[in-house]
Amino acid sequence: MPDIPDQAGFAGIDLLASAVLVMDADGLVRYANPAAEHLLEISVKSLSRQKLTSLFTNGEELGALCRQAVAHKYADLRQDLTLQRPGREPLHVHSIVSAGEAAGEANVVVELRENVQQLKLDREERLLDQSQANKELIRNLAHEIKNPLGGIRGAAQLLELELPDVHLSALREYTQVIIKEADRLQTLVDRLLAPHRHPHIVGDVNIHEVCERVRSLVLAEFPSGLSIRRDYDASIPEFRGDKEQLIQTVLNIVHNAAQALRGRIEQGDAEIVLRTRVARQVTLAKVRYGLALDLHIIDNGPGIAPEIRDRIFYPLVSGREGGSGLGLTLAQTFVQQHMGLIECESRPGLTDFRILIPLP
Repeated sequence: MPDIPDQAGFAGIDLLASAVLVMDADGLVRYANPAAEHLLEISVKSLSRQKLTSLFTNGEELGALCRQAVAHKYADLRQDLTLQRPGREPLHVHSIVSAGEAAGEANVVVELRENVQQLKLDREERLLDQSQANKELIRNLAHEIKNPLGGIRGAAQLLELELPDVHLSALREYTQVIIKEADRLQTLVDRLLAPHRHPHIVGDVNIHEVCERVRSLVLAEFPSGLSIRRDYDASIPEFRGDKEQLIQTVLNIVHNAAQALRGRIEQGDAEIVLRTRVARQVTLAKVRYGLALDLHIIDNGPGIAPEIRDRIFYPLVSGREGGSGLGLTLAQTFVQQHMGLIECESRPGLTDFRILIPLP
């Protein structure tokens, strides 16, 4: 049976990234390292001589593992647990429970490692639910706007026809404002509905042809001061998909990046990287795939403003003055129609959009 180190020996455990707690035979906490304080959001002083299982509403499962370890002298017991905490987010952890002995007394060492895979699955599920809710909201809102919009435009045209000649030149300006604004709103509504109107045209897609098309389009608009660097994995196979949708997806993201890089373009050091890789054993929307396209679009711009970082895929949310806030919403819709996922990490100096799409 392994010995539990004395208090002076805990110094090494203090440096571990995973949470480690030592309990006596009664389940009372004798020691917790800083990582345990951080994970459980409780200080060592508050944890000391408290039952670990009492911190969770479903702590009995963890308690049972501890009792088994002591009773049967297991080297270790491993199990994935979801620990529920009153008033806080549940903890998804991989637990390792070991029995030990110090000064003739039985002890239990509990190591808790945050289950990153479970957190990722939960985040993906939230993104899918949010995206579905967004699509329903967009469709309903667009149809509600579209119907009266036609009536407003038609009424403005009839009013213009009825204007007497003596007032036509003076008042036509106002009817034209109504007509032009109605047309602008009509264009916005059409863009909101576009992903749901056009059929999904499936064919063989080479992702590097998509990237090259986008690269040439953006460099034509920004011919100097911007470098778009290729970092391709030539082994990526073709896959079935809608090439035009994928071009629009990548173009929306790259064009947004170029707009955000205007300051650096003026300095001449703006850079966007198009990086393709193959990801293995990827779970997307609760389905496991052996291979997936892993496309990164990386820029060295100022980053996404923190106040909108969690909402960038929402419709009509834009970080740019005059932006429609539809580009990323459409990109997310198109990627999801390919059974894929799009996510983003951003900080000043680096923004990384990642697109995952299953490969055959």
